[in-house]
Amino acid sequence: MSKPRVLVVDDEPQILRALQTNLRGAGYEVDTASTAEAALAAAAMRPPDAVILDLVLPDRSGTEVCRELRTWSSAPVLVLSVVGDEPEKVAALDAGADDYIEKPLGIEELLARLRAVLRRAGPSGGPVLEIGELVVDLDKRSVAVSGRPVSLTPHEFELLRVLAQNEGKLMTHPAILREVWGPAYGEESHYLHVYISQLRRKIEDDPARPRYLLTEPGAGYRLVTP
Repeated sequence: MSKPRVLVVDDEPQILRALQTNLRGAGYEVDTASTAEAALAAAAMRPPDAVILDLVLPDRSGTEVCRELRTWSSAPVLVLSVVGDEPEKVAALDAGADDYIEKPLGIEELLARLRAVLRRAGPSGGPVLEIGELVVDLDKRSVAVSGRPVSLTPHEFELLRVLAQNEGKLMTHPAILREVWGPAYGEESHYLHVYISQLRRKIEDDPARPRYLLTEPGAGYRLVTP
């Protein structure tokens, strides 16, 4: 079985070396890049299974790199940010990042987050769920609306899966967060607002007037047959 390939993007040589050493020690193949352009070229040439991406790069922001990657790759992206840079973290999540970790890095936490995003991106197996014109194939991890394929990031798919498997049922914010992001994320409701709006843009005819993905104010969300 081949080792998962991780692309590490950071312009600080000591961080790049440390991550490369630790990731190889944990059983990953590692490619590195220190600029946005080098990162995009590396990802195109040797598609990674996951990307660890610093938000501050010398030529372009990590958020821009993430947005461009998302136009052709569904590999999970774990962004590195400095403590307290909340708007930039939210912008990165909105651009398609799957998770973030703050510098200074705790290597064990980073490895745990990496395992989690790879696990969520992996095959899950399961039936095909049909909700109105929305079709969610759990085995192929594919989604279509009215016969039109919809491209989702791993986190977007997991969010839709949880809602689709509980069709018609009110799913509270903490329940969704724990199921999709893990037990440490029960209070991170800003994650949900970003991802729900992204999902609506992709599956609703009119995201401002959703028919499938309904908000229950102050409580959570419900996926229904229109």
